Amino acid sequence: MPSGKHTVAEKAWGGVFDESTDRRVEEFTESVSFDRRLYAHDVAGSVAHAQMLAQVGLITSEECRQIEQGLDEIRQRIERGEFPFSVELEDIHMHIERALIDRIGDTGRKLHTGRSRNDQVSTDLRLWTRDAIDRIDRRLVALQRAFVDRCDGDFDCILPAYTHLQRAQPVLAPHYWLAWCEKYQRDRQRLADCRRRVNVSSLGTAALAGTSLPIDRHDVARRLGFDDVAANSLDVSSDRDFVLETVFALTVIAEHLGSWAEEWILWSTVEFNFLKLPQAFCTGSSIMPQKINPDVLELTRGKTARMIGNLQTLLVLVKGLPLAYNRDLQEDKLPLFDSVDTVEAVLELAAGLVAGAQLNRPAIAERLDRGYLDATTLMEYLIGRDVPQRTAHGVVGRLVGEARKQDVRLADLPVESFTAACGELDERVYDVLGVERAVRAMQSYGSTGPDQVRRQIERWKELLESGHSGPRTDDEANHD
Repeated sequence: MPSGKHTVAEKAWGGVFDESTDRRVEEFTESVSFDRRLYAHDVAGSVAHAQMLAQVGLITSEECRQIEQGLDEIRQRIERGEFPFSVELEDIHMHIERALIDRIGDTGRKLHTGRSRNDQVSTDLRLWTRDAIDRIDRRLVALQRAFVDRCDGDFDCILPAYTHLQRAQPVLAPHYWLAWCEKYQRDRQRLADCRRRVNVSSLGTAALAGTSLPIDRHDVARRLGFDDVAANSLDVSSDRDFVLETVFALTVIAEHLGSWAEEWILWSTVEFNFLKLPQAFCTGSSIMPQKINPDVLELTRGKTARMIGNLQTLLVLVKGLPLAYNRDLQEDKLPLFDSVDTVEAVLELAAGLVAGAQLNRPAIAERLDRGYLDATTLMEYLIGRDVPQRTAHGVVGRLVGEARKQDVRLADLPVESFTAACGELDERVYDVLGVERAVRAMQSYGSTGPDQVRRQIERWKELLESGHSGPRTDDEANHD
């Protein structure tokens, strides 16, 4: 098979080479097939860099104007699908630079003054990641709103809550909806914290040692909306912590989405029959005409595997890499891009699915008194009558055992059973039995008690209205 060679004269780095690059090497080392999605951020970074070069006198104002105009035209060509890509130019950075030189001549060759592709790609990737974090945060807010919007209408619905997939205690439906809001809020907090380390400018550190030219890195950072400037050129040229951290945060989001999907898959089965999924988010069977399959939820659960794989890929990629830049880091983009795309795709559907699902209230209510969900409340009733917790636990356990043998509820046992089990029990015990009374008895902060849940619903409405993504302050907790 012929090797196929291309002249090194066309390469930005080709001056020292006597031999042309093998075509197979060009195909093996290219990244433009996937890093072309950085084009808008590469243009933005280059415009800011050119403006800084003009500010410090390394290029003229007219040259800066030509560069800005040329870059904008290139960006528009890419967006219209009119821009040619080829493996010979390796990556999106060289494509844009070559197109600029072809358009404005030697002035275009001045753009790379005081920078390297090492700091250029790091800057582009930080800008792209910052935008991705902001988009995902907005989608998480939309999902939280979908849960919060259910709360008022579902306030009178009581659900069985589970541990070990065994019925444990009763909770209000909005308490369950808000549990997911709390998880996604921690996801938002992780993203917000991660964004602080993403939003640090690499531009101007050049290859690894900085530059002897009088550039102003802080000026570029301000133009690009960065909060800070990397302080060590050797470190930042190889730093991909921000990629690892972003993909970790996205993987936790995927884990939460997968857990939610798994639970709703169970809830939508005939065996649970708690939930009717919107048919627009389901598919059917090619052979079984009765099937309404929760494929969106199953794929949501399944895509978690991809996310974990992407994170592992990145962790292994950077393991043991020496300072500073190594070409291995070209492989950081595909796992990052795929993780962002995957989470965005799931979140695009999740809010609509939450909004469109319907609780099967009759089926839930029909079996709500099964599982002795009021047992813990009865135990705490005894504690309130000065019975030690361990003693009370044993008393209620024996009463549940008796009720199970008779296949009745605790509330169906005769008063003699209660008085025989514990002298502190009499006919007043029936005032605390039953799932409705068990829910009303809850009063601790963050519990499923109606007053507490109403406060949490209002808190969440205010929180989402304000756009706040940080951790709760002591004042907020005390206010609740």
